[in-house]
Amino acid sequence: MRIIYVSGPYRGDGWNAVFENIVRARTAARQLWLRGWAVICPHANTLFMDGPEIPAMSFIEGDLEIIARCDAILMLPGWERSEGSRMEYSRAVELRMPVYLSVEEVPDERP
Repeated sequence: MRIIYVSGPYRGDGWNAVFENIVRARTAARQLWLRGWAVICPHANTLFMDGPEIPAMSFIEGDLEIIARCDAILMLPGWERSEGSRMEYSRAVELRMPVYLSVEEVPDERP
């Protein structure tokens, strides 16, 4: 089973925006699971863990390491406005992995 990483904005203007970003990422992750992929969704992995005791860069550095173990990356709408997503995109390009801009573009991996 191949592994895909879901990248998109996490932070936003208030908790409602953060929640909406998490829901958007989880929805895409679910669709990818249904298409036969093992999915890494950092929005769910670090759900509401942010705060002053854990610097945001700690999450991003960990995510960049996780990407190195994936086979592809999905970029969610608005990723261009997210510093973390731009870094994740650059890492994927550096690793020459497939970059998809919509769930529909991702190949179906079901047997």
